[in-house]
This record gives sequence, structure tokens and C-alpha cells, in this order.
Amino acid sequence: MLRHIFRLIWNRKRANLLLLSEILFSFIVLFGVGTLLFTFGQNYLLPRGFAHQNVWRLNISAAQGEKMPRPVLDDVLRQVRALPGVLDISLGSPNTPFRFLTMNSEFRHGNRKSDITDRYDADDRYLTTLGLTLREGRWFQARDDANPRRPAVITQNLREALFAPGEPVLGQLIQPADQGFQATGQEEYQVVGVVENVRPGSDFSGPQSGMWLRLVPYDTTHWEGAAVLVKVAPGQGPALQQRIVRTIAGVTRQWSTEVRTLEADRLDKLRVTLAPLAALAVVGIFLIVNVALGLFGVLWYNISQRRAEIGLRRAMGATGRGIGHQFLLETMVLTTLAVAAGLLLTVQFPLLGAFGGPPRVYGMAMLLATGVVFLITAVCAWQPSRLAARIQPAAALREE
Repeated sequence: MLRHIFRLIWNRKRANLLLLSEILFSFIVLFGVGTLLFTFGQNYLLPRGFAHQNVWRLNISAAQGEKMPRPVLDDVLRQVRALPGVLDISLGSPNTPFRFLTMNSEFRHGNRKSDITDRYDADDRYLTTLGLTLREGRWFQARDDANPRRPAVITQNLREALFAPGEPVLGQLIQPADQGFQATGQEEYQVVGVVENVRPGSDFSGPQSGMWLRLVPYDTTHWEGAAVLVKVAPGQGPALQQRIVRTIAGVTRQWSTEVRTLEADRLDKLRVTLAPLAALAVVGIFLIVNVALGLFGVLWYNISQRRAEIGLRRAMGATGRGIGHQFLLETMVLTTLAVAAGLLLTVQFPLLGAFGGPPRVYGMAMLLATGVVFLITAVCAWQPSRLAARIQPAAALREE
């Protein structure tokens, strides 16, 4: 039977070429959409690596042309920490989680070099404020004041990039990976701890390599602005936000303060992330529907062009059900050929490591594309096959 089907397909190779092309195009589109869906879904299920609930972000800015002395800033933080409802407070860099602001660089250790890595500044209370999870070593402490090198805490994926499996990391030195860089004691960072991977980008972003560098307390730096994270008790809201703003204004009215929750930042980032994904989904659905309509039209046209053949087969004893099964089987064989060609193309992605995606995601996308393509072609071929099964031999031969 299959040999006969292949002969029929070959005899109509020009007409079937369009059908093969449409099915192949559908497969590739579905593979691309499936890869994105599985990638984002896999990222969404990963642990975030920190606790953003009940954490607020304070943006404290000095007046235009003014500076904020660090001792005054430290006094402000002490007063805010003493407010009822405030559990902890931490000073850091402005690239807090979910913000549209990044500070990144590349780092090296020996002959190993990292990819782009997020770089943060953080004080000694940052770990408990944001809820990071230590894997090795410790967070910054007062004893680091005597360290001639700047202490650093890195994420697990940065550890894997810069150090061999099982290699001790605590106390090791990391340098910026600039071209022609000559390391000195001030340009080296000493690793004191390793934390779990974090996903500060969005709900659908993957783990990002990160490094936190210690902010030296009680220095003499004059800042133009400060980014502060405040961990509050559950249930706190606008009333505490107003007390924080009034407390800072009571120290100096030359500074302005903006208070936002990390949850609000997360939702803003989520909306921006979902907009292109929704547009891509609409485009993908539109293409698939158009391909399905095209397949349906091509199959319908093929049957109308083969009425004489159908009438002759019925006159020679073929049943209506057999005719319908034949056309459905032809479509499935064509689909198999198109999917095989699509698999030969898409299997190159995991083999070559294209776009850095894990092979498991590509494999699941191939399975999804294969299943949906066979489903679409089966549905599109069902009604034309029923039409072919209903053709009466006398009517078909009389028309011919």
C-alpha cells in the first residue's frame, strides 16, 4: 500500500511540492514558537534566588548640583531602620532587581573568562534584606575593613564559569577581563562567598551571573544619589512610606526620596516582557491559521482535479471508505516527508549549540512542532477525504 502511495505522490510531484513546502514552513514556525515557549516556561519555574516580597526601593537624590556626604546618609539610614515596621535596610547600587538598569562587565580568573556578568555594590546587610541564599563562605562583615582588596560574593554560575569543578573558590582573586589589563591589588576582588543563582531580570529571564562588591562603611565619599533597599513587615503600606519620606526630609530637606516596591518593579518589567511575546504569539497563530487554510484549499483542489481517477477506482470496486483512507494516507505520508526535512534542519540547533539553548528545550520544541503539524494536516485532510469518499463512480465518469 505504501509503495502505491509513494508512486501516486511521485506522479504528482509538482502539485505535491507546494503542499510539502507549506507543511515544512508550518513545522519551522512551530519549532521557533515552541522553543521560545519552553525556554520561557523553564525559566519561569526556576527559583528566583532572592525574596522580593515586602522589600521596598528608596531612590534618594541630592539637590541639583549638590552632594550627599556619606556620614549624613548613614545617619538617615539609621533613623529609617529605627522606624516601626522596618525590619532591615541596605545600601547598594541602583541596579536593583527588575529595574531597567544594568551594570555589567566581564571577569577572569587565571585562564578562565566569564560571560557578561551583572555587577552590584552592596553593604553588609544586603544578604538579609534581599534574602539571598549562601552556598559557600559568608557575606560581607566588619572584619573586611582590614582587607586590602575589595571583598566579593559571586553567584554559583559565575563560580562554574571561572573555577574548575571542586576547585576551592574562597579567598581566590578575580580581575576585570579588560584587554591589556595589568592587575594590581586595588583592581583585584577577593571572593569571600558564593550565593545561589539569581534571576533579577523578569519572571521569564534565566539565571544571570552576578558579583556583589562590598561598599566600605563610613567612607568620605560624597554621593549624588543613593539606592536603598528596605525590608518591611508584612502588611505595611503607604503610611510607612510617608513616615520614611518624612524621616529623610527631617534630616535634610535638600534631598528628595522616591519609594517603590520591588513587586511594582516586577509588574512593570513583566508588562514590558509580555508585550513582544504576545505580539509573537499572535503572529505565530496567524501564520499557522493561514497555513492550515492553505493546506485545506490545496487538498480540496487536488481532489477536485482527481475526480476521474476516483470514479475509475470506484468503478473497479474500491469502496468509499477505502478512497477516503487513501487520500488521508497520502497526506500523512507527505506530512512525514516534510517533517523529516524539518527535523534535519532543526536538529542542527542542539548539535551546534546555536543560541545557547539547552538540547532538552530544542527536543521538546521538535516534539511539539511534529505533533501539531500532524494534527493540523489530519484535520485539514479529513473533510476533503470525506468528500472524495462520497463521489459516485457514475457521476465522476459522466463528468469526465
